[in-house]
Amino acid sequence: MNTTLLDDLHAQADAFIDIRRDIHRHPELGFDEHRTSALVAERLEAWGYAVERGLGGTGVVGRLVRGNGERRLGLRADMDALPIDEATGLDYASEHGGVMHACGHDGHTAMLLAAAHHLAERGRFDGTLNLIFQPAEEGGGGALRMIEQGLFDKYPCDAIFAMHNMPGLPQGRLALREGAAMASSDYATITLTGIGGHGAMPHRAADPIVAAASIVMALQTVVSRNIDPLQMAVVTVGAVHAGKANNVIPQSATLELSVRALDRGVRQHLEERIKALIAAQAESFGVKAQIDWRAGYAVLVNTPKETAFAREVALELLGPERVTLQAPAVPGSEDFAFMLERVPGSYLLIGNGEGDSHGACMVHNPGYDFNDGNVAVGAAYWVLLTERFLN
Repeated sequence: MNTTLLDDLHAQADAFIDIRRDIHRHPELGFDEHRTSALVAERLEAWGYAVERGLGGTGVVGRLVRGNGERRLGLRADMDALPIDEATGLDYASEHGGVMHACGHDGHTAMLLAAAHHLAERGRFDGTLNLIFQPAEEGGGGALRMIEQGLFDKYPCDAIFAMHNMPGLPQGRLALREGAAMASSDYATITLTGIGGHGAMPHRAADPIVAAASIVMALQTVVSRNIDPLQMAVVTVGAVHAGKANNVIPQSATLELSVRALDRGVRQHLEERIKALIAAQAESFGVKAQIDWRAGYAVLVNTPKETAFAREVALELLGPERVTLQAPAVPGSEDFAFMLERVPGSYLLIGNGEGDSHGACMVHNPGYDFNDGNVAVGAAYWVLLTERFLN
């Protein structure tokens, strides 16, 4: 365990906990992180980083070059909040109704800022460090927007890493995984159009509600009968909208689907089978189906070499008793996947707390809060990883 580095970062943590709580008090939704990105950019500039603002809308990149080393490292943190009313009762709770940091991006930003400060003042490395503060991770695809606007053309990286807190794991424990670590996410709106009519004379109509009900049940067979049982896949019908009166057969019905997979081939197969099944079911009931398929985030795949390196850093920092070397995959989604499609790297988790602890409340919950004890641990990890990679 690297107690010296941990002690150093703990000694500096209070200032960055204050920053974290300030960001928490002033949350901003995706692509609207103007105050947050200005705060980040001002701090980085004050510490000697070359800073670009506005990449990907409200993204910020800070570059620090030391020595003549040719290696280039990318570290990424997300900055956006969620459209949720906060119910924590904290003295630094959100001041903006309907918006809160319910996923810990305020903490992720604070961890990387704390590391940035330490590395600027005392960092021992030889090469180029690119710190990427990304907007709009929560469904907005901010990572893809930054890439499309030239992120890796302007700031090439030999490897890239990111970290997310995880309630349910002991506070400060690091969990890594090689291979597919987070699921893809795709979405579909299914509009079924039939012939409306009187509920007493269904033979004079083509009922989209009956077709919708059959499709909902048939979709349950896609995973159970079309996907390898050893592969992860989820098909969820999250919303059904149809009709307004009990004696009226409506003209149309709408279904909203969420589809997830941990394998790129499975993801493609799910789309093919779902579309074919819906078309066939609709035809069998004499209604028409329109499918609006929207590709979401890709499968997040951690590359072997970079994950092995990230494990070594975790073990050096915390020791084996506080590191999970091959954690289970997570069925949630993360747009850091797009960065990993272009640059090798790894995405790891840091425990936010377990049991009845304050940090055990799950993310995307009105009662959630980032565990401030992780500011020092996360920052120490980024410092050590930087010094080991750019050595």
